[in-house]
Amino acid sequence: MTDKDAWKRAAAEAAVQYVQDGMVVGLGTGSTAKYVVLGLAQRIQRGLKVRGVPTSRETAELARAHGVPLIDTEDDWVIDVAIDGADQVDPRLNLVKGGGGALLKEKIVIAAARHVIIVVDETKRVPVLGLPFPLPVEVVPFGWGSTGRLIESFGVKAVIRRRAGAYFKTEAGHYILDVHVPRIDQPAELETRLNEIPGVVETGLFVNRTDLLIVGTAHGVEVQKAVRT
Repeated sequence: MTDKDAWKRAAAEAAVQYVQDGMVVGLGTGSTAKYVVLGLAQRIQRGLKVRGVPTSRETAELARAHGVPLIDTEDDWVIDVAIDGADQVDPRLNLVKGGGGALLKEKIVIAAARHVIIVVDETKRVPVLGLPFPLPVEVVPFGWGSTGRLIESFGVKAVIRRRAGAYFKTEAGHYILDVHVPRIDQPAELETRLNEIPGVVETGLFVNRTDLLIVGTAHGVEVQKAVRT
């Protein structure tokens, strides 16, 4: 286990301590979310009774393999707490997510949750969102090139994501454009502008969604609460 893995695990284990008996838990996707599922499974083995809503097939398979009960994702559910990772987090707890391609389901789950906990290692904290990590934007395949050019009219570069030589497709059958924005000083404004473009399904900007940030560092776990203005 690398240092970063150890930091992620420590932060995830701290996050699952906020889960209480009887809760419905939104389960994120990615390397940090994996440790959340494993930590939750350990608490379930000790008697905790919860149900999860996974944001990807990958997370669902991991949860089932470790005995975490799941709700059918097409059921009508209310989520008590969502626990997820992030690719970047700024000092105001705004996020960039979507490196794993699950941003649409992650945003649906986070928007539905009564409480949102984000878990990261300290390398994910940045003074301002933006490059070197591109902003994922999920788009419908029809006319994706035109959608990309409209995005590029903002003075940025949009690159279609590929895997194994083919266009990457999300579980919903959409494409992802990785948008190279040097600095995202006004994430709420950019999110609104992108969502107004026909063909854009969702963006990887998660603005004013985080209630609690838990960070794994070389010196232990740090907790930061959101300050709403």
